Amino acid sequence: MKADKVRRMAAQVLKAANKDVWFDSGEMEKIESVMTKEDIRGLIKEGVIKKRKKQSQSRGRSRLLKEKKKKGRKRGKGKRKGRKNARKEGKKQWEKNVRSQRKMLKELKKEKPEAVKKIGYRKLYKMVKGGFFRGKHYLKASVEGKKR
Repeated sequence: MKADKVRRMAAQVLKAANKDVWFDSGEMEKIESVMTKEDIRGLIKEGVIKKRKKQSQSRGRSRLLKEKKKKGRKRGKGKRKGRKNARKEGKKQWEKNVRSQRKMLKELKKEKPEAVKKIGYRKLYKMVKGGFFRGKHYLKASVEGKKR
C-alpha cells in the first residue's frame, strides 16, 4: 500500500491529522507492506509509526519574567492595571493599620499612662477605629502632644 494511504489510515487509528503522523524512514518497506488497520496498530506498538506532539506556546519567557518579578522587578506604577484596591483589598489594609495602631496604643498606655489619660484611652481607641490617624506615628505624635 502507498505511504500516503497508510498515513491516512494511521491518522484514523491515532485520532490525529495526516500531518501529525510520523513514520520511521528506515522502516519504509515495513510500512508499505501494511494491509489492515490491525497491522498499523502493530507498527504503532513497535514505534515505527508515532503521533507527533502538538507544538505549544513556549513558557521560557514567562519563566524569566516570573523570576524577575520574584526579585521585585517589573512591579512599578507603569506595570499596574486596575485600581489600588484591586491589588490590595481595602478591608485588609484597614485591618493591618488598625491592629498596629491598637498595639501601639497599648504600649503607650503602659509607657506614658498620664499622656494617654489626658485624652482618654477609650476616646483614642475609638479614633483609631474611625480611621482618624494615618498610622502609628501620627497616633504617637498626638498622644505626646507633638503636631504632625
